[in-house]
Amino acid sequence: MLLQIDGSRHDWLEGRGPYLTLVGAIDDATGTVPYALFRDQEDAQGYFILLLEVIRSKGIPLAVYSDRHGIFQRSRKEGESLAEQLEGERQPTQFGRALKELDIQPIFALSPQAKGRIERLWGTFQDRLVSELRLADASTIEEANRVLWDFLPGFNAQFGVTAFQPGSAYRLPSVGLCPEMILCFKYQRTVASENTIRFNGQSLQLVPGWDRLSYAHARVELQERLDGSLVVFYQDQIISTTPAPPHPVTLRAGKGRYNLSHPFPGLMGGVRPHSPGSQGRNGGEGGPAHEEATSHRGQSKALEPVSSTHKPAPNHPWRKMALTKSLNS
Repeated sequence: MLLQIDGSRHDWLEGRGPYLTLVGAIDDATGTVPYALFRDQEDAQGYFILLLEVIRSKGIPLAVYSDRHGIFQRSRKEGESLAEQLEGERQPTQFGRALKELDIQPIFALSPQAKGRIERLWGTFQDRLVSELRLADASTIEEANRVLWDFLPGFNAQFGVTAFQPGSAYRLPSVGLCPEMILCFKYQRTVASENTIRFNGQSLQLVPGWDRLSYAHARVELQERLDGSLVVFYQDQIISTTPAPPHPVTLRAGKGRYNLSHPFPGLMGGVRPHSPGSQGRNGGEGGPAHEEATSHRGQSKALEPVSSTHKPAPNHPWRKMALTKSLNS
């Protein structure tokens, strides 16, 4: 029902390598360690990986017990944003938001003594696990993790106890629930006029779909997964992205000014996506698709820059009506 989670910064490699932080969890009922891993430092990504592996092997726990580290709970000294003041509540941390989406109750300890079970675990590991690392001559974080994962099954078999109440309180993920979509970093972004969003100094171009050619000024959700990939969602739908060109153009889709059967020409500043038959088949730059778009230039056009304006032709009916009124007057 309850997992105690914590991190222990220690000279686990006894000078053979860098200082490492051991991030782990202990089952409060059985005293077993469902998962643990070495990290360069105590960070939210490490706890995401920890909880993801626990869900994969055991299930979703009912509650987690932790200290008041900034990973789990925002400091009261941190000022509130304007949006938080309007909503009347503080936004959780990334890890706190993931617990809420997984329906896991967070419990915060007021002192190290309150989470004594996992503190005693670190004392045991700093004796027994350090010896195993020394015997294996581990000197890197990869070698340390391999020794750790080989060590855990024997440790659980030797020191684990039977829970007072039989059965398991771990919950299986519901059908359709993807833990990888929850245990990640999520950010809200507003799409720029160039149909792009920015993240960590890089710009992503949103690829239009058949139902929508531009997401300018829309609010989207950017997910940074644990493997480093970036996924953009709009109204619970994944939007394809591609690296934006150095100087993306602002696009518009006026009535009758694009062909829905060819929404991509001119999207990325004149760069068309590569597809079989779109280049090189007839020796031309655009292939059959380009020839078709050229032949229907008078009927429909690709997306045009915002700076271009439409001017009625001299023989436009509106001009004739204006001339007739002028002569009548």
